[in-house]
Amino acid sequence: MFGLMYDAISFAAYGNSYGLGNINISPFDIIVTYVVAIICAIVVALLLRLPLLPSKPYRYSFDVSALYPTPIIAIGILSIFIILNYTFMYNGLVLAVIIGVLSALFVKYLFYAIFPKPLDDNAGEDINE
Repeated sequence: MFGLMYDAISFAAYGNSYGLGNINISPFDIIVTYVVAIICAIVVALLLRLPLLPSKPYRYSFDVSALYPTPIIAIGILSIFIILNYTFMYNGLVLAVIIGVLSALFVKYLFYAIFPKPLDDNAGEDINE
C-alpha cells in the first residue's frame, strides 16, 4: 500500500517537473514556508475575531479557534502544493501567505457549512419510552 502511495506521489511530482513548478527548494525553505503559513493563518484568524482557544472543556469542544484547526488546514494545503512541486514565487513564501489567509477565511466562514457540529446529548430527537 505504501508503495502505491509513493508511486502516486512520485508520478504527480514527475508530471509537474517540466511545468511551472520546476523549482526545487531546500528543506530549510520548506520549514520556513510552513512557519510562515502557520503564523499568517493564526494572525489572520485573530484579526477575523476567532478566539485563540476553543471553549472549555477543550477535549470535547467542537468550536473553531485560531490555534485549531486553522494552522492545521494551512499546513495541509501547503503540503499538497509542496508535494506536487509547485512553490510559486520566492521559494513558496508568497504561496504560504496566500494559503494562510485563505485557510483563516475558510475556518471563519465555511468550516461549519462543510463540517457541521455534532448534536448535543440533550438536543436531537425525543425518544418516547
